[in-house]
Amino acid sequence: MTITSDSETLRRNRQMSLDDFLKLPETEPASEFINGEITQKPMPQGEHSLLQANLIEVINAKARTQKIAYAFPELRCTFGGDTIVPDIAVFRWERIPKTASGKISNRFEIHPDWVIEILSPDQQQKKVLTKLLHCSRNGTELGWLMNPEEESVLAVFPGQKIELYESDDKLPIIEGINLELTVSEVFSWLNFD
Repeated sequence: MTITSDSETLRRNRQMSLDDFLKLPETEPASEFINGEITQKPMPQGEHSLLQANLIEVINAKARTQKIAYAFPELRCTFGGDTIVPDIAVFRWERIPKTASGKISNRFEIHPDWVIEILSPDQQQKKVLTKLLHCSRNGTELGWLMNPEEESVLAVFPGQKIELYESDDKLPIIEGINLELTVSEVFSWLNFD
């Protein structure tokens, strides 16, 4: 009996269609299909998990109660011929897919309004930036690429305009969410003094 890992199976199936990819069983951590290529996300580690949890909590504390938007962790989003699983996908309240009975849909076949990616230690920045640019081309208003090692954030805006934010720079937030964060403030969450 031969046992193959998820990554071995993915390597063999790289030349498949999006529909075929979506029929595959989910992997842990999640796999994505971008520009015809299957990649598996790295397993989140401490810094990644803490930043993700805190950002979701802060965003939802401001946006959920007023039904402005909602931040989802690790949500599969299929749009523009690709399927991605952003670290955080923020959807404006009125765009959250719902069933006929008003419950949230299990499948999100639309672009997020705001995508946040947190770079893991051995993750290639180019691959993550490619994902954010795909989102931008398909209607996402704002993308963040957070780099904990450099304590910086690359923001991707409509038209694929990219800006770098560091130290005390105020971070861009999608319109309607009354939230102010600086780069230093966000990365200070990593300190457990």
